[in-house]
Amino acid sequence: MLHPPRLYLYLDAVARVGSIRKAAEQLHVASTALNRKILEVEQEIGTALFERLPRGVRLTAAGEVLIATVRRSLADLDSAAAQMEQLRGLVRGTVRMATVESVATDFLPEVIGRYQSTHRGVQFRVAVGNSGDLLAALKEDEADLLLAHDPPPTTFLHELAVSAQPFCAMMRPDHPLASRRTLRLSDCQPYPVALGPESFGSRRLIEAICARNRLSLRVMLEATTVEMLKSFARQTGAICFQFQAGTLRETRQGTLIAVPLSDPELCGGRLVLGARKGRSLPPAAAAFAEHLKAALTGLHQPLAEAA
Repeated sequence: MLHPPRLYLYLDAVARVGSIRKAAEQLHVASTALNRKILEVEQEIGTALFERLPRGVRLTAAGEVLIATVRRSLADLDSAAAQMEQLRGLVRGTVRMATVESVATDFLPEVIGRYQSTHRGVQFRVAVGNSGDLLAALKEDEADLLLAHDPPPTTFLHELAVSAQPFCAMMRPDHPLASRRTLRLSDCQPYPVALGPESFGSRRLIEAICARNRLSLRVMLEATTVEMLKSFARQTGAICFQFQAGTLRETRQGTLIAVPLSDPELCGGRLVLGARKGRSLPPAAAAFAEHLKAALTGLHQPLAEAA
């Protein structure tokens, strides 16, 4: 096992928790010794790395620059250790995924399960959130791989694979619109709907279409989790909305029907698998990325076949 420089661990811990005292507790060192080490580094480089606050500390601009380099170095050390283990014939490691909820409830667990059936030494850490938070985790090397719907363009995102993802209206099989092959958002106007918050990219798309076409949806529930939106649709007969990857379990079980929306702004969705540009992925993450690419190629299929 490769041991990173202790200073790197010190700086990373303090930056993460925003407190020298709490970082010292995690590192099992005296807070006075940790503070003294940071002061020594600041004196050596001639600038403050942390702003001292009444309750804790915060990175300065110089600290932000240094901690980004430190974290990349820590990630590179982990990658080197994993590669050396691979050379010794050890198939193990940890894959850190940053993903949206729509693929975290069905698609991704199934893909991970298949992979671990032949790679039992590989563990996974999955962070679920909105695209902005997930991209930030990827940029800071807190995640190896990103899986998100239509992430905003960035200079650091390298797209490894893309799957076409139609946006769908989900409803119970007895809903008046359930027999339709496609729908427009305006078709949903007479019925109760459930929507995610404004932090969801899909919500912003829906509201833009409503504003442009003077539509007024009957929003009966707003919730921050996809699972609650789908449960509400099952319980009440309302309509919720989801990318195809998030409809797989319900359409297979027959509890909800997924009907693609044909509005031009909604039918060109992309599910993107990405990594940080310029980074050499650890072997476990690189190998799983290839496995995930193959799974993504078979993800988009006619909904009648997926059911």
